[in-house]
Amino acid sequence: MTSRTEQTMAYVVLGVFSLIALLPIAGIVFTALQDPNGGASFGSFDGLHFGNFKDAWEQGHFGSYLKSSVIVAVAVVAVAGVFSIMSGYAFGLMRFRGQNALFYVFLLGLMVPMEAIIVPLYYDFRDIGLTNTYWGLILPQIATSVAFGTFWMRAFFRGVPRSLVEAARIDGASSWFTLWRVLLPLARPAVLTMTVLLFMWTWNEFLLALVMVSDEGLRTAPLGLSFFQGRNTSDLTLLAAGSVIVALPVVILYVFLQRHFIRGMLTGAVKG
Repeated sequence: MTSRTEQTMAYVVLGVFSLIALLPIAGIVFTALQDPNGGASFGSFDGLHFGNFKDAWEQGHFGSYLKSSVIVAVAVVAVAGVFSIMSGYAFGLMRFRGQNALFYVFLLGLMVPMEAIIVPLYYDFRDIGLTNTYWGLILPQIATSVAFGTFWMRAFFRGVPRSLVEAARIDGASSWFTLWRVLLPLARPAVLTMTVLLFMWTWNEFLLALVMVSDEGLRTAPLGLSFFQGRNTSDLTLLAAGSVIVALPVVILYVFLQRHFIRGMLTGAVKG
């Protein structure tokens, strides 16, 4: 049992670190809302000017960039999510020859950074005509996302009581039925947590889009924001407004799924 003093100190420490994390975000939002003709400086605030977001949207072509990011992120999360659930189930509850060795091969996707493979990947994709296409952005991120997703879902399935799986098999359920009808409803927090993480990482991917895409219509939001910054180096209000626009989809997704996200993280921590 913790004393009231320890609880108070814990809340104080958490509050301080929360302020440290939130103050830069609040500064960017306030900068995005101030008068663009008033000599903007980071963190200052002198009124609400929501027109900055409209100007940034139109000048930065963020509608096109967000469309590309949504296409890539949804495709990556959907495909990688399904593959991760199936492979996590296989590695977590099934037994087959070479299981451990194959699992370590999957873990290579977590160990090898994108910077290490981006150059040969570009030449390979150029030879088969996948540069300047959505496939050039989707396929590599599916591969890296499945590596993490397999590791994440394997940890969950290994914590499932064996008696539950054995009861399903006694009732005549196949492995496919056991996965999708028996275990997947229990895995909802873990799956949603994985979905949020994969979406966030895919949405924020910059290097792959920078190398693989030269067509402006295929630029993702982070890459488009970088080009927008290069054209507006002195206009802090537009830069801040563009940053808020690019970050907003991830924030909205987290707000809607935060309960499941926290529950999935806590479940993983307890079982890990």
